[in-house]
Amino acid sequence: MASYNQLSDLPQLIPVFPLDGALLLPGGELPLQIFEPRYLNMIDDAMAGDRVIGMIQTRGGSRLRPKLAQVGCVGRITSYAETPDGRYLITLTGVCRFQAGEELDLRLPYRQLRANYERFGDDLDDEEAEASEDARARFATALKRYLNQRELDIDWETAHEAPLEALVNSLCMGLPFDPAEKQAFLEAPDLAGRFEVLTTLLEIDATDPDDEHHSLQ
Repeated sequence: MASYNQLSDLPQLIPVFPLDGALLLPGGELPLQIFEPRYLNMIDDAMAGDRVIGMIQTRGGSRLRPKLAQVGCVGRITSYAETPDGRYLITLTGVCRFQAGEELDLRLPYRQLRANYERFGDDLDDEEAEASEDARARFATALKRYLNQRELDIDWETAHEAPLEALVNSLCMGLPFDPAEKQAFLEAPDLAGRFEVLTTLLEIDATDPDDEHHSLQ
């Protein structure tokens, strides 16, 4: 994978893939199945270049051209395969979050914008963080209640041994939170903030068994 040691190494103009409910975090891996012609075109162009695309959610507007969220995450295509029926199976590895800037009209079938990374320079650093025993106990209790309520399960042995960043990011990306909650994970200032948001949302969702989702909106 290409090395991005500083923000200036990242492309300033990026193609974006608006997809609500799909969360990419720095260091995380997001598998995607691409089948729409405009996004097949986008992947073709990315593979011919720096293999970078930005994942971003939407925030209303027209169905054909919705408004884009203010923050997304740029990722690099680290796995690529083509199926016999022409679909692309790719994996994006998250690199750095970005502030969505000016959108350019370049007469392409997909959308492109200028990405501003200044707020997220720490994303390029190897973040090592620990949580107190009390915070981990609170988190584990909330997670167990959340999973039991939805009849879900995880490999607890692996979870206990995983570094905090890998555990938190995989749960934020993989659990069925709604788009507003996913965006809250993305916009948390750092890993400690994301861990707190995740714990709080797990607790909220576990308090009322009659409610399947709790939105931040």
